[in-house]
Amino acid sequence: MPKTIARNSAKRYENYGFFGPGSVTWKVFRYPSSFTVGFQRTVVSEMYEPFLMASVSDTEAVMKRPAARYDRTLQYVSTVAFADSPTVVKASNILLKIHSHIRGKEPISGGYYDANDPEAQLWIHLTQWHSVLLAYEVFGPGKLSEEEENQYWAECRIAAEFQTIDPESVPRNRQEMRDYYTRMRPRLAATEATQKTVQHLLDATTFLLDDLPLLLQPLRPAMRYLFRKATIATLPGWMRQLGGVRQSALEDVLAISVMRPLLGAIALLPDNQLLRMIEALSPGTARVVAPILADIAPVSPTTVTPAEAWATANRPTPRAQYNQHKAERAAEPEDHAPKDPGTNNLLQFA
Repeated sequence: MPKTIARNSAKRYENYGFFGPGSVTWKVFRYPSSFTVGFQRTVVSEMYEPFLMASVSDTEAVMKRPAARYDRTLQYVSTVAFADSPTVVKASNILLKIHSHIRGKEPISGGYYDANDPEAQLWIHLTQWHSVLLAYEVFGPGKLSEEEENQYWAECRIAAEFQTIDPESVPRNRQEMRDYYTRMRPRLAATEATQKTVQHLLDATTFLLDDLPLLLQPLRPAMRYLFRKATIATLPGWMRQLGGVRQSALEDVLAISVMRPLLGAIALLPDNQLLRMIEALSPGTARVVAPILADIAPVSPTTVTPAEAWATANRPTPRAQYNQHKAERAAEPEDHAPKDPGTNNLLQFA
């Protein structure tokens, strides 16, 4: 059983980062749907982009150490949403460094993938923010007000500044997000590797929740089944067809009708119990959100802009760093990105 992070051992942040208590990001990302169905839908949806899928196949991280990969990805997402500005800048730089080694050839088209490419980063970023919002609407309190939704997408643009993305390419509202998917749809496809990976990720609780209390361990098969069904219920028909995923409309309705009140009950748990649940899913994420759930005020109860954060760190933005690195590196990479080095060689975000 994990050792739950105590209030007196949680890190005190320097500031509220880029969003803070009054933000829509905190409202949506704090709801249990974000780190459960929302995140599972994110990682499943990402795999339909062939160049991203090629990088996943080459590094083998998702298939060979899925729990660690899940943990680190959710940790990074939570860091940008909840951590202070110095922590976010550090995590952003680490992610840029990790991705700089992930380049190779997409086997069907023969084109090259680059994990730091702005278009690749935009796909990952938008599937995440869209999936988290959709899960909040389906399994949580419902749709945001128009004002809140506009603020949500504005905050999505802020978060994009910690990747190589051009913030101007980020949708400003729901319709622009739909338009983005319309533009991307002809580029999305599925191979045997895609289908295998999608099935693997839909069964995420098979390799997660090892640290559930002993009395709850017998519930893991039921939880795996429910989370799988609930995630599929949020996928559009074309994505199910490409991924070789089948589920009836009745199963969709039943999964939603069970998962919505379950997540609603989890949302009512005391923060220390919610933290313990997050810790079972993702220990790295628990460390990030512990100061928030423990209501530990930061040194300065203020938010900052990305420009202020990068200036304070005396570092170029990720986009500027990427452009410089791109100009200096070899024009063509090897055919395959290096295999994942394993958990012992992972860089720590926080």
